[in-house]
Amino acid sequence: MSSPKVWFITGTSSGFGRLMTEYALDKGDIVVATLRKPQVLSDLAARYPADKLLVLKVDVTKQEDIDEAFARTRSAFGRLDVVFNNAGYSILTEIEGTPVHKARELFETNFWGATNVSRAAVKFFREVNERGKGGTILQISSIGGFHAFPQNGYYAATKHALEGFTDSLERELPPSWNIKICIIEPGVFHTDVLSKAEVLPQHPAYTDESFETSVIRRKLVGAVLEGDADKFTRTVYEVVQGGNIPKRLPMGLDAIELLNGKIESLKATVAETKGLSVDLKRDGGGIGIL
Repeated sequence: MSSPKVWFITGTSSGFGRLMTEYALDKGDIVVATLRKPQVLSDLAARYPADKLLVLKVDVTKQEDIDEAFARTRSAFGRLDVVFNNAGYSILTEIEGTPVHKARELFETNFWGATNVSRAAVKFFREVNERGKGGTILQISSIGGFHAFPQNGYYAATKHALEGFTDSLERELPPSWNIKICIIEPGVFHTDVLSKAEVLPQHPAYTDESFETSVIRRKLVGAVLEGDADKFTRTVYEVVQGGNIPKRLPMGLDAIELLNGKIESLKATVAETKGLSVDLKRDGGGIGIL
């Protein structure tokens, strides 16, 4: 019988983070649950002993919190198997309606927080785990990571940036380290995260009810979404247990449909524009690096 996995989960106060914490514990695994307000998990802390659940106060925008959390993980368990990199939030309004300081704060959490957790995870997997054991990073992105998302533009931008970072990081890691990274791209799932999104006033130029931004805003605010977050959680857990970790994991038929649409759009772009690139190399020659 294999030993229980040790999970490091960010953003465990609600949404996928809370659900994955509960599910992994129920399956007998060990969880390091990080969040800004540890009292939110007081019910779980009362049910599980310290050798099963370690609840830590972490603000992912603070490097010292991240470093301390991984140090505490090392001292408590001496190893780490899975990082569920989930902390983040959303702002609902048009890009023009988003104050710049709000957009910067969003990037601090959704992008910089996630990338700094990723860097700490790679170091732990390489330097603390047994040589070659490695580990798995699950980057919780979104369909916004590859699909245009009106009313949620800056959120989508953070996920685009995170996916670009993750693709580059994955290519940099030597196979001998055995570190797997999976970008998870959920479609529309019903959690309490949407209800906690920061809803800002519409920009006055976009208030026409026929505009796409207005239509989407009406749909999102207070909506009951079709995706089952519990089924999402179980599926992701089973993928991890199976050990065959894909580089990308779109979740939900809506995500698959949008991804297929993106692929077809890119194919059309290549077909339309390829001729413009045929004669763009230097006459004197040179090397390519891709």
